[in-house]
Amino acid sequence: MKQPSYPRHIDLNPVPHVQGTVKLPGSKSISNRILLLAALSGGTTRIFDLLASDDTLVMLMALQTLGVKWEQIEGTQDYIVHGVNGVLPVHQADLFMGNAGTAIRPLTAALAVLGGDYTLHGVPRMHERPIGDLVDALNAVGMRIEYTGNPGYPPLHIRRGQLTSARMKVRGNVSSQFLTALLMAAPLMAREEAMQIEVVGELISKPYIEITLNLMRRFGVEVERDGWQQFTVKPGQHYRSPGSIHVEGDASSASYFLAAGAITGGPIRVEGVGRDSIQGDVRFVEALEQMGATITMGENWIEASSNGPLKAIDADFNHIPDAAMTIAVAALYADGPSTLRNIASWRVKETDRLAAMATELRKLGAQVEEGADYLTVTPPAEIGTAAIDTYDDHRMAMCFSLAALDGALRRGNRIRINDPKCVAKTFPDYFDVFKKIAEQTLI
Repeated sequence: MKQPSYPRHIDLNPVPHVQGTVKLPGSKSISNRILLLAALSGGTTRIFDLLASDDTLVMLMALQTLGVKWEQIEGTQDYIVHGVNGVLPVHQADLFMGNAGTAIRPLTAALAVLGGDYTLHGVPRMHERPIGDLVDALNAVGMRIEYTGNPGYPPLHIRRGQLTSARMKVRGNVSSQFLTALLMAAPLMAREEAMQIEVVGELISKPYIEITLNLMRRFGVEVERDGWQQFTVKPGQHYRSPGSIHVEGDASSASYFLAAGAITGGPIRVEGVGRDSIQGDVRFVEALEQMGATITMGENWIEASSNGPLKAIDADFNHIPDAAMTIAVAALYADGPSTLRNIASWRVKETDRLAAMATELRKLGAQVEEGADYLTVTPPAEIGTAAIDTYDDHRMAMCFSLAALDGALRRGNRIRINDPKCVAKTFPDYFDVFKKIAEQTLI
């Protein structure tokens, strides 16, 4: 997987106008789910347009270590995965999971159910990201997962357990990835009786669960849902290859370009997602429309352009927490204070995004009120020159590139992005693509 070589920082000059078409990289959430489902399935799966990124490489290497055979079609991002039909060839392994939540959470559940002797660990930040709710849910039904560091967090040691109950409970208000992990592992448990998963409390990021259910269906497993509180997988279902499957373009990555079009002219068209997307983050365009942007959509594309000054927004972003980060920076160009609510999950992502976003927005001159689960951004009279720290968080780097744009109300400024290589997590050539729509020089 060849990636651009970035310097220690990139300086973005003020951008008077953006226009063009962007072909999106594959969705990270879809890519890693498909890789694991293809590996667990019976049969061989050809995956078209898999995302080339650090997080998918983590999953590919983990599967290879576990004995799953795969190959990349030369000159493409297409892969062939040879499914193991629910029986992993390797029963003892040490797995490095980087900082990929979409890899470690579902793998933890699958490995715990299939049994063996496995250790999972990652970068230091991964060891600060909670996994206790998932581990508690699995251990409560007979799995054997131990913490080898701080309780509630990776690293983990997984040993062979024995299923003792067909009912699981998991909290829903920390990360939807815990429920996704249990759902994907449930067919491996539902041998003789149905597996039921009960969500305790409010379930956040529901659109990501819809992605999980959609892809499980593509691989032959139906999940019955009672609202968002209970999920049932009937016995006798097995993952089977659909033969081939395409990875949609990443809707979260689309947000940066669509916001750019809304801020400073456009039109900007993104290709790879559209009105028929299975990703909830396409609802990001609803927020842009509330802010006054002009949005048009096709089956596989979305286009955004400016319709004058952006309007301030006050909205609940629990359903699209990743894409909501883009709104926080777009709020610099609004006609008043904007409030993003119900975003507590930002605190357990690649960094504490609530604190990081507040710190970096203040560097640009914004007044920011940071609450436990909300952020209020009052735009400055003029966006200031700043060096933005990225906290080894890909979305921080991509979001703050927008501060270089000239909007209808205020002009962008020279922005330095420190450690730009962190975009490799999901979008390795982001700044090259940004350069094309901005027609500017990266120094």
